[in-house]
Amino acid sequence: MSLRIHVVEHVPFEGPAEIGRWASLRGAVMGRTRVYEGEAFPKVGDFDLLVLMGGPMSVTEETALPWLVLEKQLVRDAMEAGRSVLGICLGAQMIASALGSAIYRASEKEIGWFPARRVVDAGSPFARIFPSDFTPFHWHGETFDLPAGSVLLASTDAVPHQAFAIGARVVGMQFHLEATPASVDLLIEHCVGDITPGGLYQQSPDVMRNKTPSASQSVHPILHALLDQLCASIAIR
Repeated sequence: MSLRIHVVEHVPFEGPAEIGRWASLRGAVMGRTRVYEGEAFPKVGDFDLLVLMGGPMSVTEETALPWLVLEKQLVRDAMEAGRSVLGICLGAQMIASALGSAIYRASEKEIGWFPARRVVDAGSPFARIFPSDFTPFHWHGETFDLPAGSVLLASTDAVPHQAFAIGARVVGMQFHLEATPASVDLLIEHCVGDITPGGLYQQSPDVMRNKTPSASQSVHPILHALLDQLCASIAIR
């Protein structure tokens, strides 16, 4: 049977993008929970890989957004059941918060294509997937403390905690390796107000759009390798 992926989408303009193409190439079956439409979260037995996408909200807003409590419990249940979990941007913060780590405003927003670097000697099966230097797409203003038992995989000058792994089945990334021209256009369309003129690590919409076709192609192989590794130990049902 096929690999079963379940994607949690928090807003209609942050979907799986290149992850969808990877899933198609691997013959995987992809289910979705569209939180913004009030859809229910899946049962842990219904997926092999759980993917948590981004969104403009904060994972600290549990009173205003009670579904955050349910999603964090899903993360804990998935980890306890030995499922693979990938969190992107808000999704990475979701994993960290579900495991008790603090989430807070970063000293600088990162919006655009900015360099990141692999953390040397990270003891993780994911460590060598990241090049020593690479340039992913960013769109975030919050960061987190690393969860207990995690390994830091990548950093930037503005936000040191960019990517982490817990064992062989859980990865959180602040940046967007899944970015495509279409997904970047959607973020610009819906979140352009996040850009602060003069921000040190913020690019204009025109700069982002000009960089995206070539920059996205350069990071997609990293994403594919990461997903392959994340699913390497899954016994397909």
